[in-house]
Amino acid sequence: MVSFELSEEERMVQQVAHEFARKEIRPVAAYYDEREEVPYDLIKKAAGIGFGVSKSGSVLDGASSSLIPSILSEELSWGCAGIALAINSSGLAGAAIMATASPEQRVEWMARISSDADEVHLGAMCLTEPDAGSDVSNIQTTATRDGDDYILNGEKQFITNGNIADVHVVFATEDRSKGWGGIGAYVVPKGTPGLEEGTTWKKMGIRASHTANVVFNDCRIPAVNKLGAPSTPGGSAGPGALGALMTLERTRPVVGAYALGIGRAAYEYALDYAKERVQFGRSIMKNQGVSFMLADMAMAVDSARMMVWRAAWMAGANVPYLQAEGSMAKCFASDMAMKVTVDAVQVLGGQGYMREHPVEKWVRDAKIFQIFEGTNQIQRMVIGRALEASPKRG
Repeated sequence: MVSFELSEEERMVQQVAHEFARKEIRPVAAYYDEREEVPYDLIKKAAGIGFGVSKSGSVLDGASSSLIPSILSEELSWGCAGIALAINSSGLAGAAIMATASPEQRVEWMARISSDADEVHLGAMCLTEPDAGSDVSNIQTTATRDGDDYILNGEKQFITNGNIADVHVVFATEDRSKGWGGIGAYVVPKGTPGLEEGTTWKKMGIRASHTANVVFNDCRIPAVNKLGAPSTPGGSAGPGALGALMTLERTRPVVGAYALGIGRAAYEYALDYAKERVQFGRSIMKNQGVSFMLADMAMAVDSARMMVWRAAWMAGANVPYLQAEGSMAKCFASDMAMKVTVDAVQVLGGQGYMREHPVEKWVRDAKIFQIFEGTNQIQRMVIGRALEASPKRG
């Protein structure tokens, strides 16, 4: 028997996260969007109740359900996607560490990116480059072995927490002739000589989340800072790029959950507005053109949630994504968020275009989820290849 009922633990997280989003995030969402500041106080508050990256790598210490990261991300993003991303901004770096590091390295570096109620510690995953976005194999940043050190050179682009992070997890190539096998992951702590600031980007949306380029100029790190590294030169490359791809595939349902939170927020706001807005003597909800739009929005939001939860359950149960279900969840949910937020503006009419209402912000926030962690065009390629490789039915 299939049950869609949440467990007591899942409901508790959902309720606590929703209240946090309602009381703490929504009242200041416009402030941080306008000023493009990192909400350090909110990151501390969230960490104080167990949200964010933990030393064990999970979103919540002791959480038994693989749905919880997606439930949490949806609720926080319902409050503000930019602030939600700031709260969980170390998650990608943490996932990269968990995917590629040795057990000893996990203990050391996860502790360095875990915030608490008193102090914020941030991680950054440095994968994207000016000429290597979706094409990870085209990474140009180099890692050259020099005795007991590695020397990094190159530039990473559009990095969440770039330059402000306590720890940068950097993907670089040691040997281009080995293709994927020559790519490794390296940890660069804040303040390391040769770690230099690049452009800090002003963005269309998710403006409470910091995004910058990171430059490595003869940046020297100890060889032990290579994640999963052998202790001697000339050893195997380790999980490297494979670890990066594993990281992205397993986090895609959570990206879909962020988009889901935005789409749900816009749908709920538009629904409330349509019930209250009176034109020609009756609420606009009674107009078929408007009610049909809202019906489509409701179906799209619920469909996206089912795809996100299925992919999250599969990841937790170690069920392989034979049809790229992680990519499906991310792609469908982000496309949904974009359409639903635009439709919400339409329901509100001229009011929806004004910054007095949050729907215009949600449109701006939604767009990035069709782009980062693999554009939706790339997701469709991944899905198509998975379908091609799947066994014949019937």
